Amino acid sequence: MASNTQRRNFVLGSAALALPWLGLRSARAQSTSLAVPVIDRLTIKVLTDSSYDTPRTTPSQWVKVRRAGLAAPGDYRKTLHNEWGLALAIESQAGNQARNYMLDFGYTIEALDNNMAILGVDASRVQTLILSHGHFDHFGGLIPFLQQNRSKLPSDLTLYAGGEDNFCRRFNSGAPGQFAEFGVLDRRQLAALKVRVVLCPTPTVIADQAFTTGVIERTSFERVLPNTMVDYAMKDELGCSIPAAEAKAHGKPVPDEHLNEHATCFHLKDRGLIVISSCGHAGIVNSTRQAMKVSGIDKIHAIVGGFHLFPADDAYLKQTVAELGKLNPDVLIPMHCSGPGLLASLRAMMPDRLVPSTTGSEFTFGA
Repeated sequence: MASNTQRRNFVLGSAALALPWLGLRSARAQSTSLAVPVIDRLTIKVLTDSSYDTPRTTPSQWVKVRRAGLAAPGDYRKTLHNEWGLALAIESQAGNQARNYMLDFGYTIEALDNNMAILGVDASRVQTLILSHGHFDHFGGLIPFLQQNRSKLPSDLTLYAGGEDNFCRRFNSGAPGQFAEFGVLDRRQLAALKVRVVLCPTPTVIADQAFTTGVIERTSFERVLPNTMVDYAMKDELGCSIPAAEAKAHGKPVPDEHLNEHATCFHLKDRGLIVISSCGHAGIVNSTRQAMKVSGIDKIHAIVGGFHLFPADDAYLKQTVAELGKLNPDVLIPMHCSGPGLLASLRAMMPDRLVPSTTGSEFTFGA
């Protein structure tokens, strides 16, 4: 386990350009070119996802899979909790150096706490936080997690977010002609908890072992499928400030395009890229192509996470799977928001690549 001093010093790459909190302003990563780090091993634990199951595991030469039992060891009364959303605990290793991240935080702290305990994830080992995008089912557990665990975490703890868009107010459709609140991440709370925020609209190296895609270019057939409405205005020091988008929206909530969603990626030695798309509103094909573009690496080892295809019709699903096939990944691991239709299409068209996931799954690459 790394010492506190090691934890304080390990954040390299673009994080070195981050400035301490000053008022409500965030630092911005300034990376214009990316030297992608190489790792030897990657483990992903699914802390929170939409369901628990014991799916038949397709044998894979590329990834070792373990699944936690439904109940806690020694206490059948305590069981894994499932909810709409995603939270992942990730450990990468390069040589004898390990890095521990939390990528997204699920909908509620209750599910996050419960499942971390059952899966044996120690909050004190977390070194870096990453937020994929500004949906409450991905950041809902963040502030309560910090409130409970801040004293155990590095003094210079950093949250990497895709960009200003991650802090916008969002709404779901409510009654006809009305919107229902869907939350907003308050930077004032992060400041009070002494968490440094680095915005990553450009590709950014994280903890000298991971990297993000930066803003995902929309170059494929994919479109943002229906989800939330977004308000691009800052009100009472809460929300986001994107003047161009606000002007175009005429001050009203508009369909959400997730302008600053990003994917988290790793380059696994001798295997290729592992692309983790927590929700993939910009398109899972677009997200993967962006990882390839910013890294200069064509080989895709694994595509993991939410593919946001549960609203898609059959024709869209088949086209997506066909395009994924052209990318030639060794492994596909769909999670939250991917939908049963995608699983059916993958089983029909790419059965040898599909590895099912569930709450409590553990995936190890490069073992």
